[in-house]
Amino acid sequence: QVQLVESGGGLVQAGGSLRLSCAASGRTFSNYAMGWFRQAPGKEREFVAAINWSGGSTYYADSVKGRFTISRDYGKNTVHLQMNTLKPEDTAVYYCAANGGSSRYRISTSYNNWGQGTQVTVSS
Repeated sequence: QVQLVESGGGLVQAGGSLRLSCAASGRTFSNYAMGWFRQAPGKEREFVAAINWSGGSTYYADSVKGRFTISRDYGKNTVHLQMNTLKPEDTAVYYCAANGGSSRYRISTSYNNWGQGTQVTVSS
């Protein structure tokens, strides 16, 4: 089991930036990929970004590519999501998740541990 705690959400104006963090505990941090998903009101949860176990490969949804950057800090067992040039359509609850061993990083069912979520609101 992996315990995940997100932080860093908040209210920001369009064009601004936020940095989300997710602290992991439990399983050895370097053994699994990590992902970020988001869910807006009335919509299904969608993939945002993922990073493999070594940090050598990253994956992004087309809607955030070039604006968001995922990274991981092995010394602090933390994964970050740097979000720049935010848009109102980025408003959602953001969840980090620990991958259960699947290479299908964009699929939510590949992840078996989830954080509680952090709210990101982008005003226009």
